[in-house]
Amino acid sequence: MQGKNKSLRVVVADNESIIRLDIREMLEDAGHEVVGEAINGRKAVELTRQHHPDLVLMDIKMPEMDGITAAKKIYETKIAPVILLTAFSQADIVEKAKDSGVLGYLVKPVQESQLFPAIEIALSRWQEMQGLEGELEKLKDSLETRKLIDRAKGIIMAAHKLGEQEAYRRIQQYAMQKRVPIKDVAQSIIKAAGGKA
Repeated sequence: MQGKNKSLRVVVADNESIIRLDIREMLEDAGHEVVGEAINGRKAVELTRQHHPDLVLMDIKMPEMDGITAAKKIYETKIAPVILLTAFSQADIVEKAKDSGVLGYLVKPVQESQLFPAIEIALSRWQEMQGLEGELEKLKDSLETRKLIDRAKGIIMAAHKLGEQEAYRRIQQYAMQKRVPIKDVAQSIIKAAGGKA
């Protein structure tokens, strides 16, 4: 991570100020910026929404809102990856952490030799997840477009007594003439026929 030259913007949340200070020093010594510090999960979620950091490092046991609950809220907003910090390495905590979308887990006291590899892995997994979500969105859009075109073809086929290929060709030609996406043409045809696009 230190060798990559990319300066990260990080939110650190722990109710122990000495832990926050240690982590801040490690991060800043490596060229990263701590954009916010929180003493509880509620504030960590607030700071994450406010600063859109590259990463959140957060203790599990904090007042007001624990780290796992806060991690889940951050994960649901898809703002940043979360690495949890804990004084205990317990199987039930690890299980809950996995269910909250956490991408890393470190046992305190945090060692620099463990921190940076954990950050690198979390960021790599985060990028993979973002890429997969982008692909999923494209597939959903493609499927929706396909369904709209099929409905529009059916309307054209019935109205003009045409075959499927000819109906599609006409929709395609109209889209090219008007220089609009074929999806928009299909939606217009469906609307004009009194259906909901």
